[in-house]
Amino acid sequence: MDAQHKLKSLLIQLNTVIVGKSLQIQDCVACLLAGGHLLIDDVPGVGKTTLAHALARTFGLQFSRVQFTSDLMPSDLSGVSIYERGKEAFIFHPGPIFAQVLLADEINRASPKTQSALLEAMEEKQVTVEGETRPLPQPFFVIATQNPLDQVGTYALPESQMDRFLMRISLGYPDRAAERELLVGSDRRAMVDGLPSLLTLPELQLLQQSVLDVHAAGPLLDYVQDLIAATRSGQWFLQGLSPRAGIAAVRAAKAQALLSGRDYVAPDDVQAILPQTIAHRLIPVGDSGRGAVEQVRAMMAAVPLP
Repeated sequence: MDAQHKLKSLLIQLNTVIVGKSLQIQDCVACLLAGGHLLIDDVPGVGKTTLAHALARTFGLQFSRVQFTSDLMPSDLSGVSIYERGKEAFIFHPGPIFAQVLLADEINRASPKTQSALLEAMEEKQVTVEGETRPLPQPFFVIATQNPLDQVGTYALPESQMDRFLMRISLGYPDRAAERELLVGSDRRAMVDGLPSLLTLPELQLLQQSVLDVHAAGPLLDYVQDLIAATRSGQWFLQGLSPRAGIAAVRAAKAQALLSGRDYVAPDDVQAILPQTIAHRLIPVGDSGRGAVEQVRAMMAAVPLP
């Protein structure tokens, strides 16, 4: 089965579980194919955790889930060394972070201290515990869910943490037809438990390499640089994008192009993924009343196409 058939099968399977959200699902698949971490931000009960489980199962990855709470400690994630009398030595017991996919459920309910424990893992793909650095499994993805900040018991993620997520998406409420299908259909969690994995590890690695091989022409990169420069102009946002964010945007656009069946990036690919890729890294300027996503869209409309 070639890459395009494989990608189509992935999308079809995910859309049978999360109905009426095909654009968001495509964003999620693009994020993981680009090797990035994913933040799903929305109110409780719209399918964030179900989508995270479905992604891990469909991609055929070994995963662990951690329910983030206010009393969760960094060692609860990374693991601890325990003295074993029979061996007369301290033996390291790895925590749930040692998985190919870490489902960080309601990540913003944990304290900033615990959230910061994820930084090294997300950026360096390794964990340092008690002075010893241990590599994480490959690939390593964090799929985190987050509740709105105005809800009780939530902490704002620091900017450094937000910057580690390649994309942030919101599912939103289903439309009427999709909600009817949820009301009369099978239990979604039971459906997730029965999902087959559609990728082997070598197939996933091949798809990720295919993303890197997608061509980005000079004029397209000029366009991306124009967009990055616009974020730094002071007209739209308080602080502009970092070079890391620019690299992330190009990588996500390449994944979007691959999902569209092309081996080159078009401006449409950049526009399709840009709000999800950069809005969570930016703070709008002024009192326009627009959120970061709407401000990104307004900025894109003002930057000429190549």
